[in-house]
Amino acid sequence: MKRVMDLNSDMGEGFGPWSIGEGADEAIMSQISSANIATGFHAGDPNIMQRMVSYAKQYGVGIGAHPGFRDLVGFGRRDIKASSSELLNDVIYQTGALREFAHWQGVRLQHVKLHGALYMRAAVDEEFSIALIKALQEIEPSLYLYCMEASVTYQVAKRMGHPVVREFYGDRNYDKTGSIVFTRQVGQLDPATVAARALRACTHGVVRTVEGEDIAIDFDSICIHSDTPGALALIKATKNALTSNGIKIASLSEVVPR
Repeated sequence: MKRVMDLNSDMGEGFGPWSIGEGADEAIMSQISSANIATGFHAGDPNIMQRMVSYAKQYGVGIGAHPGFRDLVGFGRRDIKASSSELLNDVIYQTGALREFAHWQGVRLQHVKLHGALYMRAAVDEEFSIALIKALQEIEPSLYLYCMEASVTYQVAKRMGHPVVREFYGDRNYDKTGSIVFTRQVGQLDPATVAARALRACTHGVVRTVEGEDIAIDFDSICIHSDTPGALALIKATKNALTSNGIKIASLSEVVPR
């Protein structure tokens, strides 16, 4: 039974005058405890990044860099064949940009969470995961790294002693391996169903897979994507279900002490 839980969402996923999702960034920011802010390659731009950091500061939300593949057209959901060193340079470039926006506003970067297909690449690519974690430890070893428990990234982080946050995806399906079923398009979801699944995972430690069976799952944070249709309603319903059942939404420092 979980007693405290981080609630995170991917934020600022627009570009110039275009936005992904329903334009509810500030409303979502007021509901969550950690924000993964797009850093320019799959979405986001300097003006959006500055605004998202400002919202996070206003609402006391932990700030995270959300670097992705260099793929604005595909929203970072298409795999790009590139070496680990090239991908790492892209991640460091994007993370550094957001860290400076945070520093400019007098707040600190809390974490890094890879986006989309890059997140899924790291989940199965040991060479890239090792390179990523080694670089984070050299640059800023206090930065939490978000990943799935059923991933190579998590195994490498634990082996290397790096602070890691295991995620549960409230708005994604799971398969029997414990991994999310990666998709480029997500349809409308029922808030009550999403909330009930997250609550069941917190209270019973299981999730129903697409194969129709329950598997055990453990996690420190629940993610609901801001670009999922009706994201604000999903987040509010999930937060209400958790808090109504005695599960506190808390900062990472309380959920995953270093």
